[in-house]
Amino acid sequence: MQQMTLNPRIVEIRQNVLKKNDLLARELRKRFRETGVYVVNLVSSPGAGKTTLLTEMLTRLGERYGVAALVGDLATENDAERLRQSGAKVRQITTGTVCHLEADMIERSLEGWNLEDIDFLFIENVGNLVCPASYDLGENQRVVLFSVTEGEDKPVKYPTIVNSADVAVITKIDLAEAVGFQRDRFNEALNEVRPGIPILEVSVRTGEGIDEWISRLEAAKEAFEKTVGSS
Repeated sequence: MQQMTLNPRIVEIRQNVLKKNDLLARELRKRFRETGVYVVNLVSSPGAGKTTLLTEMLTRLGERYGVAALVGDLATENDAERLRQSGAKVRQITTGTVCHLEADMIERSLEGWNLEDIDFLFIENVGNLVCPASYDLGENQRVVLFSVTEGEDKPVKYPTIVNSADVAVITKIDLAEAVGFQRDRFNEALNEVRPGIPILEVSVRTGEGIDEWISRLEAAKEAFEKTVGSS
């Protein structure tokens, strides 16, 4: 059977789109650095618990820091409405048919916000483990989330997103026993793709792991501020 190849024109267009995105992401990263904003990009499949976890993060961090969130979805503002209950600044990015967020979407959504008032900016990407892997949004940290209900082989099915992430968070850990989640197999799958990737287990319902996760974010923000001050 003859192997199908992409039209050279399509390849060129894709390369140009990514190049444009990377250049803009670089400018965003510089802008965030200059204003002291620590940016976290959250990626996962639909239903992994991003919004629930992010609501908890915004609520807790909002007691001590200026926090804001940008939320990507194909349609509706449902997630943004939920996140606003935390008291944080929240804006929805409705992408239509686009299965990921891009740097220009982030740039447009920042209009009117004083970044100097924001310590943490969280980006909740569109629920997808494929497209977001290729798009830099100017973030400091990319977090990939997996829930215990998704199966232990998920990391090896989506190696690109795992390789592009800085940390893996396992959500809904309180359901691990009920769904027969095999922790060792899952961790082995993660380390097969990305040896040594930090792994955290959390449950918003029980609070397990949340304090540790918040502390890690605060430590990352503190380390970021030291680099900004030394530049």
